[in-house]
Amino acid sequence: MLRAHSAGISRDDADRLAAALSGVQSISRSTAEFCDRPETPWRQTLIEFTHGYVFLVAAGEGAHLAVSTTQHVDMEAVSYRMHKLVDRLGKELTSPIRQDGPIGQDSGSRV
Repeated sequence: MLRAHSAGISRDDADRLAAALSGVQSISRSTAEFCDRPETPWRQTLIEFTHGYVFLVAAGEGAHLAVSTTQHVDMEAVSYRMHKLVDRLGKELTSPIRQDGPIGQDSGSRV
């Protein structure tokens, strides 16, 4: 679920992108065995397009941070700054796991 987004993106677009990127991190996480250890935690995914990139990093328990750029980007600087932002914000980026109650009852979970 979307926690925050840039001012230049509508809420609907941000929700759609958050859902898509959640799927990307899930697929990325499922490929850990290619790094010789299936239990290896996922940390970052880079998606390259003709005219830009999308960086996706782990930002705490159940949370992710995404940044899109043009093709003219210092990838090392973007990745470094994203990780520093995650370090600074810490627990504020954590999204607790939802607790589903019985069907038809409000579970009281945060969205």
